[in-house]
Amino acid sequence: MKKSNVIPALLLIYLAVMSAIGFPKLLSGEFSPLFYFGIIALTLGVIWLLRRNLLSRERKHRKAGDAA
Repeated sequence: MKKSNVIPALLLIYLAVMSAIGFPKLLSGEFSPLFYFGIIALTLGVIWLLRRNLLSRERKHRKAGDAA
């Protein structure tokens, strides 16, 4: 499996677990919906950027290997 698939998948699993742990705090009013869902959206954005970066590095590495 490629690193560009494994790392984001593990981070998505981690995010799902942490979101489930924090959900009771959202229901009790300890966290506002804006904070709870904002953090999830921000984390998804970072995971997406990481995956794009990893894919780009894999493409560059593959092209460098083909050119040699």
